[in-house]
Order: sequence, then C-alpha cells, then structure tokens
Amino acid sequence: MKYRPQVEFKPLYEAINSLHTFICRQSHKKIDLGAAWAKAARERLTPEFASMLDRTEVDHDWKMTYLLVHLCPADDVEGFLAWLEGLAVGDLYELMSDYGNQFPEQMGEFRSRTLTLFSHWNDQYFKTVDPAVIRSLRDEERNRKEQLARLPEDEFIDRTTNGLIFKPMPGMERLVLIPQYHFQPLNVIYEFGSMTVCHYGARVYFGEEEDLATPDYRILRSLSERSRLKILRYLHGGPRSFIEIVRHLQLSKGITHDHITKLRMAGLIHAHFEGESLIEYSFRPAALQQMQNKLLAYIERG
Repeated sequence: MKYRPQVEFKPLYEAINSLHTFICRQSHKKIDLGAAWAKAARERLTPEFASMLDRTEVDHDWKMTYLLVHLCPADDVEGFLAWLEGLAVGDLYELMSDYGNQFPEQMGEFRSRTLTLFSHWNDQYFKTVDPAVIRSLRDEERNRKEQLARLPEDEFIDRTTNGLIFKPMPGMERLVLIPQYHFQPLNVIYEFGSMTVCHYGARVYFGEEEDLATPDYRILRSLSERSRLKILRYLHGGPRSFIEIVRHLQLSKGITHDHITKLRMAGLIHAHFEGESLIEYSFRPAALQQMQNKLLAYIERG
C-alpha cells in the first residue's frame, strides 16, 4: 500500500456531516435516522433558513466546503466561523491551491454563504445535538487508532469502513478516515489532490437493548431477496463493474443500483474506489461469516 491511512475526528466534522445529511434529500429514506429525523430537524429551523437549505445542492462548491472544514485548525463550529471570518478571499485561494486547481466560481460569495450556513445550522440544530454522539465518535477515533497500530493496513481499512477498498493511485499520499453518525450507514468520499477523505458510518447507535445490533439486522434483511443473492453469487467469481452486474441480472439500472446499495450498506460487498470514483464491486465473505457466528450465538442464548 503506497498511501498512508489515518483516523481523525473533531466535532466540526460531525457538524458538516449532519448538515450534509439534511441537504442530501434523496438519502433520507436510506439513512438509519430516517426521514423522521429530517422532518424533526426542519421543525427547528426558521422558514428562511430551511428555504436556503432546500436550495443548497451537493455540488462542487459543497465539496470545497468539506475541504475547508478539513483544513480548519479549529475543533468546533464556533472556532471554524472565527477562523473563516479572519481569512481574506486571497487567503482561501492560497489555502486550497495545495489540494487541486479547482475553486468555487465566486470565492467571496462562497465564503459568505459558508459562514451563513454553519452559523445558522449550529444555532438552530447542531448546538443541541446529544453530547453522547460526540463522545461516541471520539471513542471510535481512539479505538480505530489503536487498531491501526496493530492490524495490516488493508484489513484495517476494510474493517473500519465496512467494506471499502481504495486503490493506490499516482500522487495519492493520504487516506483520512473520519467517523460520522448522522449519515450512517452511508459514506462521504472526496479526493483532494494527494489526499482522499472518507467520512464513514461509525456504526454508533443508542438505546439498543436487543442482542442483535442494527447492522446485524441490516445484513439479515439484505439477504432476504433473490436478486441480491444472485449478485453475491456473481461477485464470488471476482470483481465486477456496475454495468456487468446490470447485464447479469437483466434488470433496470435503477433496481440494480437499489440492490447494490442495500448490499453495500450491509457490508456484504466491497466497493472499490479510485480516488472518489467507484469502479467495481466484489464479494465480502467475512461479513457473512461474522453474521453466522452472531446469529448462532443469539439463538443458542435462548
């Protein structure tokens, strides 16, 4: 492996992930928090700010917002706002230039909009997030750093991200893994020059009293469909592209994508990335083996 994996967390990262979760409207039915969370969060927002978020898209400028958050030395939103307010437009160009040659079309407007988004989101939502979320993500960071010190790096990345594989690319030097709560089990992956950043679902849940956790139930549900089992059998023969899977199933791209998404969220397949581009999928047998052991243990406890 030619790049260096590392794990980072600070509350500022969860602030942008919670904001991303809200504006990524097509994902509300896929996330563990569900559409009910988005509805409850909207009720806490002023109509003006809710309307602004409705117009916010996950586009190139939003990708640059993630870069800005990553480059900020501050730990929380208040520190981020103070830091950003102290930067001139020229400072932002210089800061971002080390991570590629693409910039927001209007840097001044980008800066002002970012300040508004984070200030209002923090005041109206993130400031009152359960502190247990932040504590759990800090625990996740500490535990993963301990694992990184003793596991082979490829195994560490697979376990941490629940099945992501990042192909070494020319110029790629760092893979930064950031645990997140709001958007789980989905991921946010961006490439910035020599650095690839992956905000991964930390599998942090609260109030669970059952012997089987949410990710375990997700595996069982994802297996209870004929086409998904056909995908797993097909991928057992080796990595396949999305188009190859579509042709094998002889289903529409939309239906096939839905099946693959459910298998990915369950951790039953590997998703192979070149930078931020997903190129192919492969079978992940370790997830089935672990699920079998958990299921047997659950049944035997009676």
